[in-house]
Amino acid sequence: MDMTEEELACRKKVMIAIDESECSHYALKWVLDNLHDSLSTSSLIIFTVQSIADFSYLPAASPGSARMFCPPSTKLIKSVQEHQKKVALALLEKAKGICASQGVIAETITEVGDPKEAICHAVDNLNIDLLILGSHGRGALKSPRECEQLLCS
Repeated sequence: MDMTEEELACRKKVMIAIDESECSHYALKWVLDNLHDSLSTSSLIIFTVQSIADFSYLPAASPGSARMFCPPSTKLIKSVQEHQKKVALALLEKAKGICASQGVIAETITEVGDPKEAICHAVDNLNIDLLILGSHGRGALKSPRECEQLLCS
């Protein structure tokens, strides 16, 4: 069933931002349970962010021994980044599979950076009409204005 350009332009874009938490899994389940009918006329995007690893405090000795701090090697940084990418892609594939089992086709996107900023920029750049987030109590976005402030900075 091919869609006309007008039908494609009228499709709403729904994005769910997920991580590996149980709250994200619940949010995805909620979307599929409560928005299933409207998803047939909308685009669903599953989005995840690979946080930038903090190497500012990396002890080079075991606890209880003399401490020496050294900058992480390029090899270590690359290894951590590759691992984070594998985890993110596996998470997206799992979520995409859950959607497919419910008859919903989803697009997946991953970005690298601060989750709060990356989500806000994705909403703006992709012209998202509805954003769904699970709450894990880490003080995510407090209000839609925070997104506006992040985008303007």
